Amino acid sequence: MSTGVSPHSTEIDVILRDGGTLRLRPPAASDEGALLAFFSGLSDESRFLRFHGFRPIDESLVVPALEPDWAERGAYAAWLDVGGEERIVALATYARLTDSDAAEMAFAVADSEQGRGIGTRLLEQLAATARHHGISRFVASVLASNVGALAVFADAGFELIRDAESGEVELRFPIAPTSRYETRVEARDHTSVVNSLRPFFAPASVAVIGASRRRGSIGGELFRNILEADFVGATYPVNLRGDPVAGVRAYKSVDEIPEPVELAVICLPGEQVIAAADEALRHGVRALCVISAGFAEMGPEGRERQDQLLALVRAHGARLVGPNCLGIAVPTIGLNATFAPRALPPGRIGFSSQSGALGLALLEKASERGLGFSGFVSIGNKADVSSNDLLEWWEDDDDTDLVLLYLESFGNPRAFSRIARRVGRRKPILALKAGSTSAGSRAAGSHTAALTSSETGVNALFHQTGVLRAGTLEELVDTAALLSKERLPEGRRVAVMTNAGGLGILCADACEAAGLELPSLGEAARATLAELLPGEASLANPIDLLGSAVASIYEKAIGPILADPNIDALVALFVPPVVAGADDVGAAIRRAVEAAGSTKPVIAVVVSAEGVPAVLRETGSPVVALPYPESAARALALAAAHAEWLRRPEGTPIEVGGIDEQRAREIVAAALAAASDRWLDPPAARSLLEAYGIPVVGERLAESADEAAAAAHELGFPVVVKTAAAGVHKTDIGGVALDLRTEHQVRAAVDRIGAPVVVQSYLVHRTELLAGVVQDPLFGPLVAFGPGGAFTELIGGAEFRLAPLTDLDAQELVTVGKTGRLVAGFRGTPPADTDALVELLARLGRLAEDFPELAELDLNPVLAGPDGCVAVDARIRIRTPAPTFRLKSW
Repeated sequence: MSTGVSPHSTEIDVILRDGGTLRLRPPAASDEGALLAFFSGLSDESRFLRFHGFRPIDESLVVPALEPDWAERGAYAAWLDVGGEERIVALATYARLTDSDAAEMAFAVADSEQGRGIGTRLLEQLAATARHHGISRFVASVLASNVGALAVFADAGFELIRDAESGEVELRFPIAPTSRYETRVEARDHTSVVNSLRPFFAPASVAVIGASRRRGSIGGELFRNILEADFVGATYPVNLRGDPVAGVRAYKSVDEIPEPVELAVICLPGEQVIAAADEALRHGVRALCVISAGFAEMGPEGRERQDQLLALVRAHGARLVGPNCLGIAVPTIGLNATFAPRALPPGRIGFSSQSGALGLALLEKASERGLGFSGFVSIGNKADVSSNDLLEWWEDDDDTDLVLLYLESFGNPRAFSRIARRVGRRKPILALKAGSTSAGSRAAGSHTAALTSSETGVNALFHQTGVLRAGTLEELVDTAALLSKERLPEGRRVAVMTNAGGLGILCADACEAAGLELPSLGEAARATLAELLPGEASLANPIDLLGSAVASIYEKAIGPILADPNIDALVALFVPPVVAGADDVGAAIRRAVEAAGSTKPVIAVVVSAEGVPAVLRETGSPVVALPYPESAARALALAAAHAEWLRRPEGTPIEVGGIDEQRAREIVAAALAAASDRWLDPPAARSLLEAYGIPVVGERLAESADEAAAAAHELGFPVVVKTAAAGVHKTDIGGVALDLRTEHQVRAAVDRIGAPVVVQSYLVHRTELLAGVVQDPLFGPLVAFGPGGAFTELIGGAEFRLAPLTDLDAQELVTVGKTGRLVAGFRGTPPADTDALVELLARLGRLAEDFPELAELDLNPVLAGPDGCVAVDARIRIRTPAPTFRLKSW
């Protein structure tokens, strides 16, 4: 959704309901003339509605919008190329009301651009910016006759308060993003993105710029690929001389093409791309695919060229795939605008690859398995169109049942999270994410940060969104082959059937390693198989048919196994002996599965020199053919995981009250005023936690042994004495003394540790847990929960989730794995209050969301019991966050 960009002096790109794009930027002093021209170009009616009358178009009208300081005045202008000149086509402003957290907001849109949703996008971005500067409410005065403006405010999703008087309507509304508002923005984004991608996936015409007649050239081969795939639309080659390509008339420039062009594919040296793109965009092209390299992948000079290309695309309201990519293919319309050596077979898989070479490798592997595609997009440097955009398209695409992603990086993981959660409920998303290793935990001052790695955010993201992660290219193809059959196992119970005992054992081991089960067959299945098989055969699971098993044995055995209610999936293994052939057995397996009419997944592993029988590779086969037992186990485990995720309820946001955000902001501001990166001292850390309702143990700060003794008497013995030094691991430096029962012990502890100290009540018979937060530079705040105490990092078991947490996220953290066993009561410890721990995590997530300055937060231990939980040690690091810069607002 559109959440704005910080710092707010930067440009922001927005997307409109018709699929067009716009770049917003604050008007500079040099834009005074452009603003005057904008207002002068408005119709009399539009000016009257904007200003509630007629105002002279002069300096006094536009100067307040120039060089906004954002604290008192904010402004965004929208720019488009109009007739070869970049012009302002819309303006939105706010001005803070005197001594108030409210600001008056207004906007105007050029008459020719009205009805595209520009006003709504300006309102979204202006509200996001204002929030960052302490403004919580907007006020707008609109003439009752200004139906268009009233519709913008009504449709935006804010909760409006209206007052109508004397032909004017005063609107007042808080600008904090509510769930209703976020839902509206998400819906707008989806519609807009889908409309923007239509020229890529359903173009009526394609021009290939740089299509040489020379064989072996990228442009020439790409153009020939389009011809050979029998594209349903018109295709135009463009080259410098206008030489025909493959017998097709060519043009020297796009301008010479007599018909409109919807998609232009550019295959030119990098330094020539911008001029070619400019010509195509001026011709009316709204979809560019740039194959050429020489951009951000080449360093600073290439990055600057890429920025110029994207700015040009935005100036014309268009979209861009690439640069530095393999191209785009849509087999359903015969579009193969790639330089791949062969066309994609048609099918039901949408595939996005950040790497052209790996995309080619996967396509080759997929063709061996008989997989077909509804679309393939190589996004390359993803200057504009990303995997997030493609997920939006494939969500609505009736030709797509499964989405494959090869990812090397995330541009906007939060947007990915929102989109993938939604898409995954309708269509499986299977991803191969590169860069899975880590050189080790980064230097960190807290247990929470030390437990994270480069993979922590990726794993949390995929887990929360239901994205299936393949570990290898082979696993990606294997699992895609299984998921493409649209047969998900209802559970993890697998039957393994084999004619070779050793192969069955390998498969059983692989299944167990993947988290699958091999239960015993039910009585009915065992009885049927006992009549069918020789006495020496094993009816245990794996089921050993013996080496003498022929095709008819396989065919008769499969039905009873699939009918067994104890079984969710079947793996049929076969090694050709002298008595049976692979083709015969493959055909028998397929016939048996078709006759059974079961929806349970069946995988055939035929280990044969001749390869997989053709009858199993055919598109209509209900059987998945994979090369190895291990392949079958891993693919089934991922399919089972997806089925489990679909059965889970969708989580809902956790609402928490009793938060004093203003007090928290004062604490954080005071800390950063002293240093840009620092650990809070214990009183400040405690105050910050209390502001967000996070329970902390009773404690007192003592500057001397006398004060510590007095504090101990006030709190009541036994007590704990800890160093008050900020940010240290107290146990590591001997800075903590537990279970002190006399004043003498307290004084001795202070003498040993050194003042100042913190004196706390000593709590016993409770479970020690860790709860924390770390700000990931890409994924944002990660909330951690796991076993606590001095051995946190040694014991392990901590899990992470991306904030904001849903109720399901928090429940999982509290109840699953090692931590769940501790919370439920371990070795005589009473069970902990689950609801209290869920609320604790929700409050931590909210704190981390509200304060990107919260670099690390460690509550270790959190002591939990039947009557609630309480943090007894808190270490909080506050740091000025690095500026974020993301042009795309969707």
